[in-house]
Amino acid sequence: MTPARGSGKTSPVSNSDLLDTVLLFALPASGKSEIRTYLAGLSPARCREDFHVGPTLQLDDYPYVHLMHRIDDLLAANGHRAVFYKGPARPFQDDWEWAALIELLNEDYDDLLAGRATSVPSAAELLFDRLDRAHAKVGLPEAMGELPHRIRRRVGQALEAECAAELDSKNRTCSEDRIGKTIVIEAARGGPNGAAFPLTPPVGYESAFRQLSERVLERAVVLYVWVDPAESRRKNIERGKPDGQGSILHHSVPAEVMLAQYGCDDMDHLIRTSDRPGTIRVDRVFASTPDSGARQFRARTFHVPVARFDNRKDKTTFVRTDRASWRSEEVDALHGELRTAFSALEAARRENG
Repeated sequence: MTPARGSGKTSPVSNSDLLDTVLLFALPASGKSEIRTYLAGLSPARCREDFHVGPTLQLDDYPYVHLMHRIDDLLAANGHRAVFYKGPARPFQDDWEWAALIELLNEDYDDLLAGRATSVPSAAELLFDRLDRAHAKVGLPEAMGELPHRIRRRVGQALEAECAAELDSKNRTCSEDRIGKTIVIEAARGGPNGAAFPLTPPVGYESAFRQLSERVLERAVVLYVWVDPAESRRKNIERGKPDGQGSILHHSVPAEVMLAQYGCDDMDHLIRTSDRPGTIRVDRVFASTPDSGARQFRARTFHVPVARFDNRKDKTTFVRTDRASWRSEEVDALHGELRTAFSALEAARRENG
């Protein structure tokens, strides 16, 4: 089904006018993955002309969240304590896991920009090492390296097929030609129900922005999918399938996690308090160690362009159904709201250089 065109002519969009990197941020079940699915099904010409994006190369931290649950489940099955979560349907043991997930995305982003595919004897062992490296960067214990060898080996063997599938998917993405394409990075963040703003790190989007790499912040714009927490909880229950926890479209976040970690989010606060309209202000300090060995620090301020896709009245759920059942009015509503949001992003990008 093809979205309706406007009455006017559409000017061609050059590769230099395409959005380079889109941070697709929102609460769980807000419609992020449905938007990714919809964009992936459009022609490159339609994406360029209507949204200023090329064919998308997609990164997401949810596969890591799922695999961390799988690790904990397998540790329990082998008589070892969990290392990531308080329980199978409970929040993280330490909220700094949110920062570690951003570090994993930073690595994925660097690999994508470099066109770097990874070949290793064991995809599970690679994941374990990457989790420990991300932990070290944010000051968490390197839990996988502390496991007894026999336990680590059993968990790795049980997870190898899943980890290999994820690594293959990432390698395919990283091997794509970057010219004329747009990177989409999906993540959900939030804070406790009823929390005051600004949220206390490491929860919330402000903390996520302060963990993103300099390369991401230099290139990125933010598409925020706007739903309130109650609607997020409703749609989270609606989308869940018993066998869907490994699925981007059909997993369900546990109720305790929805209230404790996604009971609110701070994106509206960040938009309203930025000193430039249409942006998120991010103040960062970057450390480097030059050849002289003396550690040096650089302060930078980023104004990351931001726009909202208003999904408070649901425009995205139909994308989870068979494409043949999509109604033209549903497609037009989704496409029109996306065009409005991406036009605002493009305008903010031009305004802020």
